[in-house]
Amino acid sequence: MSEQRSGFRTFLIVWVGQLISVTGSTLTGFGLAIWVYLETDSVTLLAVLTLAASVPGMAATPFAGPLVDRMDRRRVMLLADSAAGLATMAAALLYFTGNLEVWHIYPIAAIGSTANAFQEPAYLASVPLLVPKAHIGRANGMIQLGPAIGTIAAPALAGVLVLIAGIGAVLLVDMVTFVVAVATLLTVRIPRPAPSAEASHADEPLLRGFARAWRYLRERPGLFGFLLMAAVLNFILGFANVLYLPLLLSFSNEAAAGGIMSIAGVGMLVGSIVMSAWGGPKRRVPGMLAFMAVSGLAVSLTGIRESVPVVAASVFLLMATVAIVNGTSQALWHVKISPDMQGRVFSVRRLLAQFAAPISYLLAGPLADSVFEPALADGGALAVSVGSLIGTGPGRGIGFIFVLMGIATVVVALATYAQPHIRNLEYELPDMIGDAVPAAA
Repeated sequence: MSEQRSGFRTFLIVWVGQLISVTGSTLTGFGLAIWVYLETDSVTLLAVLTLAASVPGMAATPFAGPLVDRMDRRRVMLLADSAAGLATMAAALLYFTGNLEVWHIYPIAAIGSTANAFQEPAYLASVPLLVPKAHIGRANGMIQLGPAIGTIAAPALAGVLVLIAGIGAVLLVDMVTFVVAVATLLTVRIPRPAPSAEASHADEPLLRGFARAWRYLRERPGLFGFLLMAAVLNFILGFANVLYLPLLLSFSNEAAAGGIMSIAGVGMLVGSIVMSAWGGPKRRVPGMLAFMAVSGLAVSLTGIRESVPVVAASVFLLMATVAIVNGTSQALWHVKISPDMQGRVFSVRRLLAQFAAPISYLLAGPLADSVFEPALADGGALAVSVGSLIGTGPGRGIGFIFVLMGIATVVVALATYAQPHIRNLEYELPDMIGDAVPAAA
């Protein structure tokens, strides 16, 4: 019992540091985006910043997972946090010496993206080494509090800081959060996972280690199906990331749209708190799929009616259920994957998720502008049929996309439950972690 308390105490220390760091990084991401747009008045350059903050991390992911499994996970987190912190420090020095230019932001964002590709799997793969199996679900709920708090606080705070004190203030805040993250990691020790059959291949080339994780999943049909389901879900819900704002602005103003986005963050926060206190459903697969179906209904509700209260309620419900789905899913992966394979497996998951969402980003605009908006304009092809239910005019085509997204999410949940290997995953695959955890040295 003392070892379990020691491990969970270590997790809490790491969690506090990473919670603060994630909040600071989210703040900087919004702040830099605002600064670049104000300096250039260019959507194209803003899009380039988005690419700089994502593509390098995708490229680094196949190397990150094998390194996480090969090295001490605390050391990987220290190096990643330090690299991102030094990049932020460089930006701050350039700003305060009057030398910061827009092009400097792109390599700085690329360094942060690359660092995160190493930090995220190392952090997640450390959880089952510190937290007893009975509390894995709660720990994953706690981990999601960082993005939830960032979603609520970062946009408003970044905007205020940039307008009042300049981007330098945002960078200084982020530097402080990185110092906190590194300081907390320096005070703890994270044990190494016990070696399994896969450990004998720990020294193989990094890309071969990534391929080994792919084969590891292919040999476990339930987990592989679970992975494909998550990728499909990311693709479906990826449309919302692009279309939420145009949908909201089609029948409300900027202030209302901003308020609804903040409500989304509150929903995610509430869902994360519920997951932290509850730990998730005992039957993780059916429970997660049930919450996924509810999230699909919430997405459809968003597009049915032009009403700020209705959309606000549906967005709150969506994000609350998504937090529970994500926490339950992550807990399942923690329990069913051998700890010394988790760095590699989590990198495979991360890369597949990152590839799925951008495809929907690219499709969202053309589908909305060229297909669904014209079809639901007054006199459009769907004006009499679908339009009689959800209305016609500006924004109704996008609303119909949300209805279809929600229906597709429910269908994916039902289709996933119909697959025996996935439905019975918790029984077909043994748990790879025990009730006790290694003592944190």
